[in-house]
Amino acid sequence: MPPEPSDLAPLVTGWFRTNARDLPWRRPGFPAWGTLVSEFMLQQTQVSRVIPRLEEWLGRWPTPADLAAEPPAEAVRAWGRLGYPRRALWLHAAATQIAERHDGIVPSDVDQLLALTGIGAYTARAVAVFAYGDRHPVVDTNTRRVIARSVRGQGEPGPPNAKADLPAMAALLPESRSEAAVFNAGLMEIGAVVCTARAPRCEECPLREVCAWRAAGYPAYDGPVKTKQKQFAGSDRQVRGIIMAELRSTHRSLTDEELRALWPDGEQFDRALAGLVADRLAVRVDGGYALPHD
Repeated sequence: MPPEPSDLAPLVTGWFRTNARDLPWRRPGFPAWGTLVSEFMLQQTQVSRVIPRLEEWLGRWPTPADLAAEPPAEAVRAWGRLGYPRRALWLHAAATQIAERHDGIVPSDVDQLLALTGIGAYTARAVAVFAYGDRHPVVDTNTRRVIARSVRGQGEPGPPNAKADLPAMAALLPESRSEAAVFNAGLMEIGAVVCTARAPRCEECPLREVCAWRAAGYPAYDGPVKTKQKQFAGSDRQVRGIIMAELRSTHRSLTDEELRALWPDGEQFDRALAGLVADRLAVRVDGGYALPHD
């Protein structure tokens, strides 16, 4: 029999208050802008890689207006090797919109956050909850996995489905705004450090006594699976990364010849460069290519 929401909440919040990792965005007084920047950076990127880059960004651009005043190229250059550099362009665009539409203040309203470039259902709710303490369900991969196991008795959550995932989390939230915020963070943290995908530490889990998956004998997951990402080495993603690294390393445009020398497969190079241009991560300038300047 699956646990009741009232069974989960005190276990999660009590554990989180004692065991939560000390992360910058969890410290008192951390600004809403910092929360937004951290959420952009944390998408598909490890926490350990994000923290030093986040600190650099907030030291250089402590407000949305500070980032908006710089050309997009500086955002892409400062993004460094975090990966998926379109996030840097989206963050720059969101900063500009915040400066122009919201007097430089990150909005707390979910619909207003969703209207900003690069912000989806997860990021909008994460900012509203973790920066402003509003009561919304926040669902990421870790949250979905903990709910699948502890509530539904399944080894894996299956592919994301916002129409099902958000109501499932909403049903578990405590009524108190402050407790709901802690519960959101706590369930996510359990999935990140205890109820992990490959090596869950079930005997250390605060939900072990009420976990439906444990009670069922840890049955193997037999539902639909998420498509695995293609190997990075030799992929177009690798070529894009090599081109971006070269563009970030200089403040001038680079010629076709300079860029083509970076990769032996001309057809693959052309495809990767065309993708960067289509994504506005590279622009044609003076017979060569450079980072976007406006």
